[in-house]
Amino acid sequence: MKKVFFFLLLIGFSSSMAQTFKGLDKSPMDMAYYPHDFAHDRKFAPEKVGDKCFVRVIYSRPAKKDREVFGGMVKYDEVWRVGANEAPEIKYYEDTKIAGKEVKKGTYSLFMIPGKTEWTIILSNDLDVFGAYSYKQSNDVLRVSVPTVASSEVIENFSIKFEKVSDKEAKMVAGWEKVIVEIPMSF
Repeated sequence: MKKVFFFLLLIGFSSSMAQTFKGLDKSPMDMAYYPHDFAHDRKFAPEKVGDKCFVRVIYSRPAKKDREVFGGMVKYDEVWRVGANEAPEIKYYEDTKIAGKEVKKGTYSLFMIPGKTEWTIILSNDLDVFGAYSYKQSNDVLRVSVPTVASSEVIENFSIKFEKVSDKEAKMVAGWEKVIVEIPMSF
């Protein structure tokens, strides 16, 4: 009888210690660096990247899922948090020029205003914000406009990557649905 009681007590204790974790987010977070894959390559192949990271962006990647994205789910000419969930944070590791305008090194929230033929890119001092619900233009550090480019294929999940232009220049490329924007940066 003591063994049965001890066994039941042990089962009860074990099940009370079990943890339940939340499943994957519908719009998982991702991170992009310039140089591309800086953190990964630095560890496994440091000769490929050197010791310097210029910029990193942390963002969420919602899926299109047969929805109309731009002009539908994401309204034209309204501030958009870029992706889903929290507004993305972009960190510049040194003073940078974005489309010719200077930005001091630091961390900023990234917002955009999508238009049919061009988007306004916004960096804000407001950090740790969910969506664009509390966006305040008075906290803008930078606003630049860039043209849109049509993608030849549908981009299912919102995506950001960096592409090298020259030793001191890159572009941040953001795309979703059939729309791409390229934001020039120089370091």
